[in-house]
Amino acid sequence: MAKRLSVVDVDRCVGCQACMFACTRRTGEGGLAASCIGIRSAGGIRKGFVVVVCRACTNPPCARVCPTDALTFREGGGVKLKEELCIGCGNCVEACPFGAVFWDSEQHKPQICVYCGYCAKYCPYDVIALEEIESQ
Repeated sequence: MAKRLSVVDVDRCVGCQACMFACTRRTGEGGLAASCIGIRSAGGIRKGFVVVVCRACTNPPCARVCPTDALTFREGGGVKLKEELCIGCGNCVEACPFGAVFWDSEQHKPQICVYCGYCAKYCPYDVIALEEIESQ
C-alpha cells in the first residue's frame, strides 16, 4: 500500500518544529533548511499553528506544470522528484495550493516529501502520522 502524511489533530501542535528538524536530519543535514514539512504560526500563540505537509494529491498540480517531467506521479498520490531532470524553474512551488513544495535555494530545486514518516516519529504530540492509503 502507498503511504502519505496526515495531519491528525492540528490543535495539538505547539509549534516546536521537532518534525521539521527530524525531516532535515533524515538527509544528514542540520537545522530547518532542508525540511519538506513546515510549521508556522496561524497568527499568534492563541490562534495556534499551521502544519504544511504534502497532501499526496491524486492529480498533483505541481507535476502538471513541470516542463521537464521532473515530477512524476507516485503510486497512491503525490510525486517523486527526478533531480537530474529538474531545471529549477520553480513552477511546482507556485502550483501547489497548500504551499507544500519547499525550495532548496542552494540546489535551486524543489524539496519534495518522500512520504517516509520520519517526521511523525518525532512529533511529541502526535499531530502528524504516516498512514496507508489505497493506491489509485
